[in-house]
Amino acid sequence: MDKEDLKKLAQNPKHIPGIYNYCDRWCERCSFTSRCLNYAMREEDMDDPDSSDIESKAFWKKIEESLTLAMEMLQEMAEEQGINLNDIDVEEAAREHERTREAAESHELSQAANQYADMAESWYEANKQMFKQREKDLKTELSIGLEQKKLIEEAKSIVDATEVIAWYQHQIYVKLMRALTNPEIDEEFEDEIQNDSNGSAKVALIGMDRSIGAWARLHEHFPDQSDEILDILLHLDRLRKKTEKTFPNARAFKRPGFDTMNNLP
Repeated sequence: MDKEDLKKLAQNPKHIPGIYNYCDRWCERCSFTSRCLNYAMREEDMDDPDSSDIESKAFWKKIEESLTLAMEMLQEMAEEQGINLNDIDVEEAAREHERTREAAESHELSQAANQYADMAESWYEANKQMFKQREKDLKTELSIGLEQKKLIEEAKSIVDATEVIAWYQHQIYVKLMRALTNPEIDEEFEDEIQNDSNGSAKVALIGMDRSIGAWARLHEHFPDQSDEILDILLHLDRLRKKTEKTFPNARAFKRPGFDTMNNLP
């Protein structure tokens, strides 16, 4: 895809501007894929399966093309706004970015998010056999005709809960890091609610909400794991409350499309 192709794709009126900036990237579960520019671009790449294989030359060629295209468009936008990119002190900007990132990495929110990811990973690693045994038991109970509907619902619930937890396990940290490292982007928004930090924090909070619900379901299905799961739930709930305190306007942020359904054309 060249610059003109991308511009043409971006100008499609069905696409919701910026919807991809504050989503959880779970396209398979999203009802807005037909209105998302990022998804449309991904669809363009699906004609070549090798472009998604990190071991293939096509993958790295695609990365190179994407970076080149991004630089071309950045240069063009800078010229339109009268900005000379050569006047920017790249080294100082890089140092400032590194300082901001280091501060974010040491923040209690990112530390707690990392700890949560480790707790979830450790719990799954320690209970692989438990999942295998429950799968075996469910198959046995189904084979002898015991409450088929109930057993199928339980199996689906367990699978869904584990998928939800796995999806947001590391994303919560990523989104909180973005929320903590983007004060310069927030200056462009000039709004105490509609800014990038609040939008990123909201996505993190949604990930926490859904993860808490998923862990609660696992707690019901595996009562023998009550203490361990409750520890994780308590940690995640504390992280959620601290995030809401740090970003008090995050819940009020209106994500394009997701929170503005009534205003869509």
